[in-house]
Amino acid sequence: MTGIRLTAPAPGWAIDADVVVVGSGVAGLTAALRCAAAGLDTVVVTKARLDDGSTRWAQGGIAAALGEGDTPEQHLDDTLVAGAGLCDEEAVRTLVTEGPDAVRRLITTGAHFDTTDSGDIALTREGGHHRRRIAHAGGDATGAEISRALVEAVREAALHTIENALVLDLLTDAEGRTAGVSLHVMGEGQHDGVGAVRAPSVVLATGGMGQVFSATTNPSVSTGDGVALALRAGAEVSDLEFVQFHPTVLFLGADSEGQQPLVSEAVRGEGAHLVDADGVRFMLGQHELAELAPRDIVAKGITRRMHEKGTEHMYLDARHFGAAMWEQRFPTILAACRSHGIDPVTEPIPVSPAAHYASGGVRTDLRGRTTVPGLYACGEVACTGVHGANRLASNSLLEGLVFAERIAADIAEVRPPRTEPADAPGEADAPVPLLAPEARTAIQRTTTRGAGVLRSAGSLATAAEELEALHREAAADAEADGAKAVVPGVDAWEVTNLLLVSRVLVAAAREREETRGCHWREDRPDRDDAHGRRHLVVRIGPDRTPVVHRTETAAFPPVRASD
Repeated sequence: MTGIRLTAPAPGWAIDADVVVVGSGVAGLTAALRCAAAGLDTVVVTKARLDDGSTRWAQGGIAAALGEGDTPEQHLDDTLVAGAGLCDEEAVRTLVTEGPDAVRRLITTGAHFDTTDSGDIALTREGGHHRRRIAHAGGDATGAEISRALVEAVREAALHTIENALVLDLLTDAEGRTAGVSLHVMGEGQHDGVGAVRAPSVVLATGGMGQVFSATTNPSVSTGDGVALALRAGAEVSDLEFVQFHPTVLFLGADSEGQQPLVSEAVRGEGAHLVDADGVRFMLGQHELAELAPRDIVAKGITRRMHEKGTEHMYLDARHFGAAMWEQRFPTILAACRSHGIDPVTEPIPVSPAAHYASGGVRTDLRGRTTVPGLYACGEVACTGVHGANRLASNSLLEGLVFAERIAADIAEVRPPRTEPADAPGEADAPVPLLAPEARTAIQRTTTRGAGVLRSAGSLATAAEELEALHREAAADAEADGAKAVVPGVDAWEVTNLLLVSRVLVAAAREREETRGCHWREDRPDRDDAHGRRHLVVRIGPDRTPVVHRTETAAFPPVRASD
């Protein structure tokens, strides 16, 4: 344990449980339902409403070898290629072999996928897949349907849920083992203000950290809270430098910030073309799959063409679909484009890359266990080894599903006893100075400039220097006599989390002196398998500085010495 924690009031209320799941996307709700089914007293904590996480924004679908002629082995091969030499093959094999049945259990739970005239699940293709293996719902509203089904199941099971709650820090017992979480509930309800859920098993399913960048497809709640909590608790994170930028995000202007509308890869899977202003298909010849190359390849192709042409975006041309196909297959995207004055039926869609998915996160084993006893992680907040240096399209929902089930099985098998959290704060605790909420924009712009799609030693050094300056200023202000202290609250806690995650991301990106997957170093354009086919594992030192360790091989070390 680091003894590092957010500056916050002491918990004013507490409830007890066997398991607390933090997050309400596909990973969190699946874990909660499976834990409850095993007879474990389970509490779900979520930052907004139950259905407000990243899952509901997923358009394309969920990948699994469900089609005739497709096999888990083929799915494995495509995933390993996309991961650029850093996937954990055992983790990928677990994903692709357990995935089809996990999807079928999701259907049993109540999720309705689109079907063919013969009643089979309708499958499409996305980038990096050599077969049609993407199951979708509502045309392009897969995440919304999965979220609906799981939320309904949670409500039918009468699980204890705490909505509008920001998780703060991990609670531990006298032995350093997980004993629950502290959290802050926003607004009126059964619980209010800072409290605690005391439980011997904590499952982090908090989603992504896209809000560390100025423009992202992630919702506003994706501020890296789970990664930050895990780091403060002493857990290891890995591969955080591998942030996937979705190639085709609706371009709303160079100054647009916050959540941006996604134009699903499935649009390209159905035959849309990437073109420049002259109508030239610039991905032809760059990869055997052209527009359906893995996302890092397409994002780089778009960015290169933008630089060549001196423009801020490219175009996605799907006019040949016709109105009927747009309305039936992609109604959500069609509505989003039209709401911004673009009609894909009659004109190409302006697109550019934006931060989309964190391939790295809190390091886990195949049972979702982290390096802190009793703390689990699944979904985007976790690094299971499945994604390597670049996530294969539509593997994210499947990963959340499969590893959430594995976590629930492990907790049900172990059934750790409840213990009392150690008295907090203790003398060894080091409250983190809070940043003023206004620092959010500075963090986002610094991270975007220094660690966006294009990176270099210079850009990363500048970003690190600017982020460390923010960190030092917050510490100095907290210690200065007469300085106005930042009042603890949601905005200040979120910004403080963003700064920690950004610092770790940049530290890892500086250490990886090569181009691999979605980590693109302009000054190091080649992949270096001799030295670069390693994972970067990061902890936070007692002085709150990121400590980066390079693994000796491409394999992850065990999460605990006994593994």
